Amino acid sequence: MEVKRRTTKTLVTKLSSVSEQTRTEALCELRLMSKHDPEIRPVIADAGAIPLLSETLYAPSQASQENAAATLLNISITSKEPLMSTRGLLDALSHALRSTSSSSAARSAAAATLFSLLTVDSYRPIIGSKRDIVYALIDIIKNPGSDPRSMKDALKALFGLSLYPLNRATVVELGAAAALFLLIVKDGRVGMVEDATAVIAQIAGCEEAGDAFNKVSGIEVLVDLLDLSTGSSGRTKENAVSALLNLVQCGRKEVGESVREVGLGVLDGIAGVAESGSAKGKRKAAELLKILDARSNGFLEQRLEVRILNWIDFVIQILTKASAYCDQSYSNAADRTGLVAAVTLVFKEVYVTGVRQVATLWSFINIETDNLRKLVDLLDPSAGSSIDDFGAMANGVGVFDGIVEVAESGSVNPCPSVV
Repeated sequence: MEVKRRTTKTLVTKLSSVSEQTRTEALCELRLMSKHDPEIRPVIADAGAIPLLSETLYAPSQASQENAAATLLNISITSKEPLMSTRGLLDALSHALRSTSSSSAARSAAAATLFSLLTVDSYRPIIGSKRDIVYALIDIIKNPGSDPRSMKDALKALFGLSLYPLNRATVVELGAAAALFLLIVKDGRVGMVEDATAVIAQIAGCEEAGDAFNKVSGIEVLVDLLDLSTGSSGRTKENAVSALLNLVQCGRKEVGESVREVGLGVLDGIAGVAESGSAKGKRKAAELLKILDARSNGFLEQRLEVRILNWIDFVIQILTKASAYCDQSYSNAADRTGLVAAVTLVFKEVYVTGVRQVATLWSFINIETDNLRKLVDLLDPSAGSSIDDFGAMANGVGVFDGIVEVAESGSVNPCPSVV
């Protein structure tokens, strides 16, 4: 270890050399050492390298900027306090983000360094008070010429900033909403949309977000992301749910109106998160459904009844095909396919006992309607199947067993009731 200390001290001393070549070689060596040897990072910091590395971010040489920024990023992984205690570090990082002479690699490393520092709770208000840093990060995602790596690192830094509630208003005030929603609409790459919606979910938790979102039709964009037809990733949908919930909790009544105007697709999306999302996603989706239903005079329950009637229509189609094919009565065909018990249990729970597991039943009925539609196609006389074969096919896709499970337990997965 002593050898490493001496080597490091020598390299740090060379950072002050009048020879540009000597400085460049020392920077390259420090970058490689800090990348591959975690133990050397605090040694580099203790040797007094951080002020010199910060100063190098102002250098005219892009190679020097990149090496200095990358070394600071590597050091920040294990030695955050020495960086934050260095006078002028944040200003130097801000310069690297804003300067037109900075390379995309230096800009990306500077943003990543900020994100690394923002993992410490106490640093968030300090960094958030630097409006030039916030503006520079927003400018990166706003600029169509920014490279993807820089944009992703800027998004992560904005997310870290927004974890501190008092930073959110500043982020919104400096134009983040327009930049983020434009990125979602124009870019479309899954990872980029996920990161952008993660920031949106955080800044939605401030009063200023509502008006900013409305100016760029942000609520409509979030609603579209939840529509099943858009094919958004699970993480994106959870972020959209979180954003809408935060907006609703801040008193934005138009959120519920926008959701209801779109129709069933978005409700299926919210219910899908409540059904199969992460633990946090399930909780937030169920809470959003509950709030939306409470503010819409039972809108969700009404739509659920429509969905159930649609499901029943497919049941009737199946019985019609089954009874015609097997020359049996509806009741006989229904009994042999297991429909009698299933339908009885569903109606008992929904209409007799008054159980309203909206989040669960909404998603479930939609899924099972699709399965029943497939079964209607499967029950084809030309296939030479018997009614017993049809019953086996039905049970194979879990239609009837699933219905019984919902009816008996009230939910497929634990989910708060919406009443």
